[in-house]
Amino acid sequence: MEQLRAELSHLLGEKLSRVECVNHRPDSSLWSLYDAEGNPMPLLAKTFAIFGLAQQMAWKIPRLARDGTVRMPAVYGVLTHETTGAPDVLLLERLQGVSVEAPARTPARWEQLKDQIVEGLLAWHRQDSGGCVGTVDSTQENLWPLWYRQRLEVLWSTLGQYSDNGLNMQDRRILFRSRESLPALFEDFSDNCVLIHGNLTLASMLKDPRSDQLLAMVAPGMMLWAPREYELFRLAGCEQSESLLWHYLQRAPVAEGFIGRRWLYLLWDEVARLVNTGRFNRTQFDLAAKSLLPWLR
Repeated sequence: MEQLRAELSHLLGEKLSRVECVNHRPDSSLWSLYDAEGNPMPLLAKTFAIFGLAQQMAWKIPRLARDGTVRMPAVYGVLTHETTGAPDVLLLERLQGVSVEAPARTPARWEQLKDQIVEGLLAWHRQDSGGCVGTVDSTQENLWPLWYRQRLEVLWSTLGQYSDNGLNMQDRRILFRSRESLPALFEDFSDNCVLIHGNLTLASMLKDPRSDQLLAMVAPGMMLWAPREYELFRLAGCEQSESLLWHYLQRAPVAEGFIGRRWLYLLWDEVARLVNTGRFNRTQFDLAAKSLLPWLR
């Protein structure tokens, strides 16, 4: 923390009294900055545990802002540490608002907010990839089921290199069966790839605390081109998330097979987190594994 404060003080040309962590995840942390008088500054610092992610995010956020209708935070700069091994830093605009996780004041306002969120998503989802698929740093011309199988094989192979990774035999059996069931799970798939936010959760959306109007979307993921259903799978685990998911599907339906594939995506998303950071959400993993079982061979 002290090293981050000193580096940012030097970079900004202004002594910071303190930096305060406001959100911590295995792969990143978000920090509030305070000037010499202790006043909050109009920008945030986001540190990344994996080298290169800050630069990729600095490219994707303006892309989403340019091609969408929902506000995204402005990107002010990137501080990299390729030689020292310290976390890379992304400097972002500090936006006002509260998380959409906070309940709306009335059911009518929640319905209105869901309409605004869906409209914002659809603006991105109208941007066709032209046959491309993949992450910001690894885009290729391919079909989604083939690209996704490649991704799972890489994750499975990497996972096998670590014996003590927190997964038990039952977990590994579910993962193995899910790989074997991919042809059946993607049997009805025909959706094209589009521009996606890539980390759609209630926590990644900000609203006005008084009017419950959507203000912005923040913290996008590294996935750039993917089918619309891959945008939606993180909306699971609570009543609000499920309500937003089905509100979207009423406006823009996807294939029925998504009912099973959403759990496949959630399961392997936690595997990716485990491979990249050494930690994962056991509750989410177990929810996905239990929900996916009826769809496996």
